[in-house]
Amino acid sequence: MSTERPGSTPAPGSSPAPGPTLDQGAIDALLQGRNGQPHDLLGHHVGPGGLTITCFRPLAQSVRARLDTGAEVDLQHVRDGIWSMTSPDFDTSHDYRLLVAYGDGVEHEQDDPYRFAPTLGEIDRHLINEGRHEQLWTVLGAHVRHYPGPLGDVWGVSFALWAPRARAVHVIGDFNGWDRLSHPMRALGSSGIWELFLPGAAEGMNYQFAVRGADDIVRLKSDPMARMTEVAPKQAAIVTRSHYAWHDDEWMERRRTSDAHVGPMSIYEVHIGSWRQGLGYRGLAEHLVNYVRDAGFTHVEFLPVMEHPYVPSWGYHVTGYYAPSSRWGTPDDFRYLVDQLHQAGIGVILDWVPGHFATDDWALARFDGEPLYEHPDKRLGWHPEWGSNIFDYGRPEVRNFLVANAIYWLEEFHADGLRVDGVASMLYLDYARNAGEWVPNRLGGRENLEAVALIQETNATAYKRVGGIVTVAEESTSWPGVTKPTDQDGLGFGFKWNMGWMNDSLSYLGQDPVYRSHHHGKLTFSLMYAFSENYVLPISHDEVVHGKGSLLRKSRGSREDQVATLRAFLAYLWSHPGKQLLFMGCEFGQESEWSEGRSLDWWLLDQPLHYRVHNLVKDLNGIYRANPALWELDSDPAGFQWLEADDAAHNTFAWLRFGAGDRAVDSPVVACVVNFSGETQEGYRVGLPRGGAWRVVLDTAGYHPGAPSSTGVIVEARPEAWQGQEHAAMITVPRLSAVWLIPEAPAEPAEPAVAATPATLAETPTTTPAATTTTADPAPLADPREGNTP
Repeated sequence: MSTERPGSTPAPGSSPAPGPTLDQGAIDALLQGRNGQPHDLLGHHVGPGGLTITCFRPLAQSVRARLDTGAEVDLQHVRDGIWSMTSPDFDTSHDYRLLVAYGDGVEHEQDDPYRFAPTLGEIDRHLINEGRHEQLWTVLGAHVRHYPGPLGDVWGVSFALWAPRARAVHVIGDFNGWDRLSHPMRALGSSGIWELFLPGAAEGMNYQFAVRGADDIVRLKSDPMARMTEVAPKQAAIVTRSHYAWHDDEWMERRRTSDAHVGPMSIYEVHIGSWRQGLGYRGLAEHLVNYVRDAGFTHVEFLPVMEHPYVPSWGYHVTGYYAPSSRWGTPDDFRYLVDQLHQAGIGVILDWVPGHFATDDWALARFDGEPLYEHPDKRLGWHPEWGSNIFDYGRPEVRNFLVANAIYWLEEFHADGLRVDGVASMLYLDYARNAGEWVPNRLGGRENLEAVALIQETNATAYKRVGGIVTVAEESTSWPGVTKPTDQDGLGFGFKWNMGWMNDSLSYLGQDPVYRSHHHGKLTFSLMYAFSENYVLPISHDEVVHGKGSLLRKSRGSREDQVATLRAFLAYLWSHPGKQLLFMGCEFGQESEWSEGRSLDWWLLDQPLHYRVHNLVKDLNGIYRANPALWELDSDPAGFQWLEADDAAHNTFAWLRFGAGDRAVDSPVVACVVNFSGETQEGYRVGLPRGGAWRVVLDTAGYHPGAPSSTGVIVEARPEAWQGQEHAAMITVPRLSAVWLIPEAPAEPAEPAVAATPATLAETPTTTPAATTTTADPAPLADPREGNTP
């Protein structure tokens, strides 16, 4: 039975509102926080008795509604904050505002969230349930929206959430004083999607969802689709939208029309929080960009920038898959960093983690009271090695969440590629499990067929939608066809990390030179499979943590010998078939093991030994980018030929790298010799495919009197068959060093050779660099401590 509050009288010119007849069960459910269809009770409805308007204003003293006709009608207090009216004078729906008095002497004009139609259409819901909504982030999550209307424009925020087993969901936040009853969301049919448009909510407001699970327990959850969040330990999502205007059109057009898989790619891997602490996205947009441009890397690869509460996880235990971490700035700040890198001619690859997710109870875990994003069977949904949840790859909505997430970073943040973490852990059902701890697939095998399908769909969708990007697999097994197209039953990645090469080469590096002859095959074995996939050669963060020591300290001997070995190894890395990746700090010989809790040891650049390691990396990148022989046929056996693979007694290796063309006439070519022994090889005869003058463009020696550099020296290739070639030249290969040679361009009519400089993606030079030397006084360096440029 309805009751009338004092002062609730009809407005002049309006008909008295009869006592409304409302579903008392729906009211009870609303007041108990269990109503999954609040729009059936609240809002405006046209029925046989006319127009009914009902609202929930528990602290109000009076409520009136002003219609778009100018008429005003009183709402009666039904009970417990439910106000309603039914008028036969109105037989159609109207735009209206609520005029609410709270006893503060002011009548507050408010819009009603429950008068609005759903912001998701049937097609959106159908695509989500099928797992085919490729731009999922545009319909789920929180979105600032604007609607015109007879009573004026309406600004607000739409909230949409997938929680199929929830009994009720409320959106709470700054806009309602974090009250858990004020704003129940509606379930959209059987889609599992909950939705509410909230007028007056605005950008910058914090929010969460109060999800009543199937067990009738209410849990506060962050938005799985949040595009910005508070910094942990705070847990709220933040309403945001982008105001950023991109300035990388030139880069994006070059990317769209280029094929990065056959271009130069030297990647600088960076952990944003510890490259130089305190910079954030905006600070890195100056200091990191200047530094990487000066060093000549073609790409930066960021460890995961997605929101993660535990800093020592380095971003691999994700809670906010659609949110760049707020500890370093806003999403637009991150866009600015990517934009500045692009304008400097530097590509951006992001680490992406679909293999597992964090267990924090306010995030994805048991989202609607039961396993939802994770597989319900612990043998499939729990990662014993990393102590985290595993996605239910076979569930269409979960697959959609992940595929759309990959596209989100490529499209919304202009990322040029994704490096997918832990692919091996996704591919095998018995990964890190003992017998009896895993479930065979439907065919009786150990392959995770659902994960394979997800990976294939992600790669196929990414390459279809976004031109010029790359995807890279961290895959440590011999799974066939990792970089084979999906239409040929491959996984569809553009590249695969060559973990076998990494393990073998670092094991060799750790041997004392006197014993390396017994491990010679560790450096030659990689050429047995170097062209079976498109490889990246990774010296990543994983190799300089957890007691493994820095790259510098992986070799034996004096500090000078360690630096010499490092320089030779870097030249070996840059000249081996495959793209190269180097973790931050390795480029100047960081001594201590990396820690996410402090900055790199930039003071080492004040020491000549370390500065010359850095200067060598600049030389390597310059020569590399200027010579297609070092990258054009990375995945083609025609791009490589051994000269000397069996000289174990001298720890020496020699090979040729070729670009496209006729080897004997016009193809780009670089001859590479590496001496990992402790003895200089005087008068080393190297076979060459062409006669005439060859220039030593790189000699990693030259930093102490016992090992002078020969960089810039011209040698004559004479017609003498050697190492399978028709010509040969004599060179000196100092101890613990590498030497590169390229044929001299004819003096006429070709233009003079130019110094090796970093090239843009669109302007890869094919001219031969002039002689450079690592023995001269160092040139000015882009110092990350100051942000200066040369």
